[in-house]
This record gives sequence, structure tokens and C-alpha cells, in this order.
Amino acid sequence: MDKILNQIIWNNSVYQWGFAFIISAGLCLIIKLFKKWGLRKAKKWAQNTQTNWDDFIINTLETAGIPLLYISSVYFGLKMLVFDEKIDQVIHVAYLVTITFYILKIVSSAFRKFVHSFIKREENGEGKEKQAAGLIIIANVIIWILGSIFLIDNLGYNVTTLIAGLGVGGIAIALAAQTVLGDLFSYFVIFFDRPFEIGDFVVVGDKNGVIEYIGIKTTRIRTLSGEQLICSNTDLTNSRLHNFKRMERRRILFSLGVTYQSTHQQLSIIPELVREIINAKTKLQYDRGHFSGYGDFSLNFEFVYYVLDADYNIYMDNQQEVYLEIFQAFKKEGIEFAYPTQTLFLQKEAADLNHF
Repeated sequence: MDKILNQIIWNNSVYQWGFAFIISAGLCLIIKLFKKWGLRKAKKWAQNTQTNWDDFIINTLETAGIPLLYISSVYFGLKMLVFDEKIDQVIHVAYLVTITFYILKIVSSAFRKFVHSFIKREENGEGKEKQAAGLIIIANVIIWILGSIFLIDNLGYNVTTLIAGLGVGGIAIALAAQTVLGDLFSYFVIFFDRPFEIGDFVVVGDKNGVIEYIGIKTTRIRTLSGEQLICSNTDLTNSRLHNFKRMERRRILFSLGVTYQSTHQQLSIIPELVREIINAKTKLQYDRGHFSGYGDFSLNFEFVYYVLDADYNIYMDNQQEVYLEIFQAFKKEGIEFAYPTQTLFLQKEAADLNHF
């Protein structure tokens, strides 16, 4: 029996191999029991809490933490054995690569969870999650690059030259891609400052439409005529943009002109007539109405009211009703609307009559 246990296999006796296997198997068994009983109880507890961060931690522990513990158990058992330097180096590198992968996966998932949790507290969270996709991609690229540099440094390589090369390369890329980087920074401005969001109705210059997609470089707008308008993020952040989605109420000013043949009594009742018509509408708020001046062919009145809704169709429906009821009320009171006319007065002088 001792002869079998002392038999050498790959620089280690059977006894050493068995002991390493028992250690690794024992640790794996403990981890399995923890996963079966500990995580199960933790999941039940997390279901009764209001926050979802505990669910995320438990899920991360199950998908990344447990595999990492299994791999560490095997690695710990192998470290109890004696191997050639090359084999030992291969095992060490494989373990470092694996543990770095899982740690970066956990950090990346935590960042994504943090961003989504922050967004869901805001209004229109679903649209903002789509908008945040570009930010998450950029952050993940940075996380994995930094993790790779950390891995290379732990493998014993000199990363100073690599970092210096990345710095020089970064400057060269920045100079060659100024427009792209400008749009990228504008994307961050749009994401954090939120001048507009997906679903907002905006007017940019002579173009208008609904924000459909916000990307790392471009923003896409679905115009009222149906086509998709693609604008660079820099152009939008540098433009004077009208965001009608955030308009709480719409101010409407309109004028009426009546004929000079109107009586004083008719002129006096016009502001009250219009005020009653506007106040009868639940979505409208009357502000003022005045006899504003004498025109070339009309007596002018000016009225202001507010539409208590940002929807354009609601504004147009109410405006149409107001105009129709004003027309009906004026007809009932015998008030005539003015339109461009000219009256020519002719006068014959006495001297001209005697001449004939």
C-alpha cells in the first residue's frame, strides 16, 4: 500500500495527488452546499424586500461568484502539488485570466445595474434605457481595457511602455477623429443634461419631428412628413432646439377685425362674448381681450388665451370650436367682420358746375 501511495506521477506521489483531490473536492462540496442551502434562503429573503439590489447581488454571486469559487478550489488543490516551472506558470496564468474575467464581468454588470436603477427612477425610464445603451457600451470597453492592463501587469510584463503607447495612439486617434469624438462628448451632454429624450417633439431650424433614437454619434428624428432625419449630436447640442414635449401650456394670440359701421354697443360686448366662449372650454384659460386699435379698414380686437395641454391636436380642435362659436355669436348680434375695402368719396365744386 505504501509503495502505491509513494509512487511518483508527474513529480508528485499518489498520496499527494489524493490529498490535493480531497482538498479540492471538499471545498467544492462546501461551495455546493452553500449554493443549495445558503443561496436558496437568500433568494426567499430577497423576494420579500422592496429593493432589487439584493436580487442582483444574489444572482451575480450565483452566476459569477460560485464558478469563481469552484475554480479557486481546484487552483488551491493544484498549488499543493509540485510541477515543472512551465506547467506551474501555465496554471497560474490560466487562473489569473479566469479570475480577471469573472471580476470584470461582475464590475460590468454592477455598472449596468447602477445605470438602469438610476434611469428607472426617472420619468420615461424605458426610453432612457435605450438611450443609455451607448453609454454602457463605452463604459464596458473602458472597464475591459483597464482590466486587461491590470492582468498584463500581474503577469509580470512592463505596462509602462504599453500605457505610453496607448497615450500617443490616443492623441493620434483624437486628432484624426475630432468630429467623431465631438459627437461622442455631445452624446454625454445629451444623456446627462437631457435637453431632449426619446419621444419628445422638437423643432430644429426648419425641421420638426419626434426623437426616435439617440446614438453615440447621431440622433434620428421622425419628421411629420414621414421621413427619418439624421442629425449629428454636435449639431443638435449647438442648435437652438424647441422642445414642445415639455411645454406645460400653449399661449395663443389672435386678432379680430370688425367693420367701421359697427355701433358702440356692439364694440363693447365683443370682449365679453369672446371671453364667455373661451371660458366654456375645459382645456382653455382666458387671459385678456381688448379693442386694440383702428386699422385701415377695420376696428381691431386682440385676444390671448392658454391651452392647458401640450398636445397639438387638442389645441387645433379647441381653436376651431372657438372660431366657429365666435362666428355664430357675431352673426346673432349683427356684428360684421371686416375685410379689405376702400370707399371713394366724390364731390363736385360749384365753379365746375357754372362752367358747364
